[in-house]
Amino acid sequence: MFSAQGSMPTQGARDRVDVRLRRGAQPAPTHPQPPDNLNHPHRIAVVGGGPGGLYTAALLKRLAPDREITVHERNAPDDTFGFGVVLSDETLGGIEHADADVHAALKAHFVRWDDIDIVHRGHRHTSSGHRFAALGRRRLLAILHERCRALGVALRFGAEAPDPAELARTHDLVVAADGVHSATREAFRDVFRPHVTGHRCRYIWLAADFALDAFRFEIAETEHGVMQLHGYPYAADASTVIVEMREEVWKAAGFDELGEEESTARCAKIFAEALGGRPLRSNNSAWTTFRTVVNERWSHGNTVLLGDAAHTAHFSIGSGTKLAVEDALALAACLEEQPSLAEALAAYEEERRPVVASTQRAAKASMEWFEDLARYVDQPPRQFAFNLLTRSRRVTHDNLRLRDAGFTGSVEREFGCPDGTPPMFTPFRLRDLTLRNRVVVSPMDMYSAVDGVPGDFHLVHLGARALGGAGLVMTEMVCVSPEGRITPGCAGLYTNRQGEAWRRITDFVHASAPGTAIGVQLGHSGRKGSTRLMWEGMDEPLPEGNWPLVAPSPLPYRPDGQTPRELSRAQLTDIREQFTSAAARAARAGFDLLELHCAHGYLLSGFLSPLTNLRTDAYGGSPEKRLRFPLEVFDAVREVWPGERPMTVRVSATDWAEGGIAAEEAVAIARAFAAHGVDAVDVSTGQVVADERPEFGRSYQTPYADRIRHEAGVPVIAVGAISSWDDVNSLILAGRADLCALARPHLYDPHWTLHAAAEQGYEGPGAVWPAPYRAGSRPPRTGRTDAPRPRLTLHGSQDV
Repeated sequence: MFSAQGSMPTQGARDRVDVRLRRGAQPAPTHPQPPDNLNHPHRIAVVGGGPGGLYTAALLKRLAPDREITVHERNAPDDTFGFGVVLSDETLGGIEHADADVHAALKAHFVRWDDIDIVHRGHRHTSSGHRFAALGRRRLLAILHERCRALGVALRFGAEAPDPAELARTHDLVVAADGVHSATREAFRDVFRPHVTGHRCRYIWLAADFALDAFRFEIAETEHGVMQLHGYPYAADASTVIVEMREEVWKAAGFDELGEEESTARCAKIFAEALGGRPLRSNNSAWTTFRTVVNERWSHGNTVLLGDAAHTAHFSIGSGTKLAVEDALALAACLEEQPSLAEALAAYEEERRPVVASTQRAAKASMEWFEDLARYVDQPPRQFAFNLLTRSRRVTHDNLRLRDAGFTGSVEREFGCPDGTPPMFTPFRLRDLTLRNRVVVSPMDMYSAVDGVPGDFHLVHLGARALGGAGLVMTEMVCVSPEGRITPGCAGLYTNRQGEAWRRITDFVHASAPGTAIGVQLGHSGRKGSTRLMWEGMDEPLPEGNWPLVAPSPLPYRPDGQTPRELSRAQLTDIREQFTSAAARAARAGFDLLELHCAHGYLLSGFLSPLTNLRTDAYGGSPEKRLRFPLEVFDAVREVWPGERPMTVRVSATDWAEGGIAAEEAVAIARAFAAHGVDAVDVSTGQVVADERPEFGRSYQTPYADRIRHEAGVPVIAVGAISSWDDVNSLILAGRADLCALARPHLYDPHWTLHAAAEQGYEGPGAVWPAPYRAGSRPPRTGRTDAPRPRLTLHGSQDV
């Protein structure tokens, strides 16, 4: 529904189809001839008469008019779910390239608009420049029916398709476009291996007999809970209206006991202002929950999945029609290009799978934002609107600024950005420490210390990043004892010599990069210690010179790893004192901030997770008991750490493993640390157990930071594949994070923050170039840019 307007992922496919169509699809002969290459399909069955199936049939028929193509649809021609369909300009461009006649027919019925309205607590905020096109789903189907008939595709309505195995036996190709409940997919589920996931909201598709003047999101805070309306016009006199709410809200409001007519009337009453008091109508509408479909394989022999049968993406980011049309373009192109059917189906899946996976990640982020809508309703009105618009991470701060600079500027002013200051360059205060910007150089283990002593490498590494403009530079995990090291190359703070070496580094940062703060991260490796340097084999045991490991419970991190000893009460006391001694040295070394490492499966993290803490004493069992030792260490460190200097804690907000810590318990952990005086929570995930299954993707850990920030009421540092300054601006301005920590970008470019300022044209106090570097504050020219422009274009062919 709400399309993510990224670049068209099937541009190549649509152009390839376009070239073949322009090159010479000829009218079908009176007597169809067998195909020249028997590896290419001639007799084709399409199961499912939705837009994806019909468009596939039309494309394949146009590419080879002698094909015998039949579409099987169990419903009547005008039976359809929903009312309107939204298509992006990119998808429409693909249709125009591949079939100008279909595009012309669609264009005649499009309703176009640019605005999105967000209405909440009496405030209506409008963002422009989004470029939507929509039309009625029945109209779309009618256009595709007509096109298929004109091309000679056989359309069979009102009857179930033959058995999938029979279709596969009697046809060269079977395209399963039979939707989210695909019978074809189920018939071969042992091959396709589908995963269908239900979600937490109920929604219903309805319609209004007038055209909204924008894409409208409206929030209703009722006595039963938060409800939302998604609405958009699809004809001059009609709009789609989707009403959505959490399952518990739906039940509390009594919708589970209402019929279709009563539900429709009730929704119209709740959103009477948006509807101007006008009624809603239904079309066999029923409350349902969205199901995300993922398949491990998309083809089996000569049967291939397409559209919702292969994958679904939540309606709040883009219609299934968009994805199905893109599938059709890619499938048609691959069938033309590849020498065999098997290679064509493999190429189709290879092309489409990463695009779909990216869309599904964005759709999941959008869907979960609406599932957790109650979390955001107390945000300032403009920030709430910005948060909604950027919820999927496809629309970003910079993207939105280009579309509607006025709207984005108003959000920045409400946030407190001085004129001309991007959100990332606004200051942030933790106790007596004011960070000049929101960028943190994330802790990154360098494994380059000798006997725990940081040397010239650390001076250059941390010094370079401090000169690079970040507000806060963090050390790697600095170990509190020799036995607490991860590798022989890990830095420490368990001797005075180490403390003096760190003082050399902090003095350099404070003298040469004034305004940049430097923080130390203290930790103990626990069961993940005594391993090789990362580039020699991460987490692999040392071939010799191992030291004994300790942990909450005697569980090795890897099957081939050392089994640690379970810590006794006396040893717990010793380790707590090691942390306080290291913290005292850190204070004397001049660090501005201290972070306690309670993440990634190291010692303190090992106490927090039920997967690594099997103790039955006062330090194991319930979440409160598992928190006990980390909190004891925190309190002891806080007592010796100077009161004016802030202290943070890093946690793994999910173990990415069944039975481990998940987001809800992570919030409880953050609340516990907040109650003990933590100034911010650095929210990471995973690395607790070796068999974890993380869901990687751009900014993939930031939703956990977002949740902790809003539910625990504590400032957060977001981390995890944040790769651009646009991401940082978006996260900060939306209120999902207070600070953003970046690791790999700072390895690639130590001056990442200063370059981010230069690329945005910012020269204020949030990003100050060191005096010796000011001459490089503008990108150098890379070639001639003053060549004369062409002044004359000759049309038509010219003989030379």
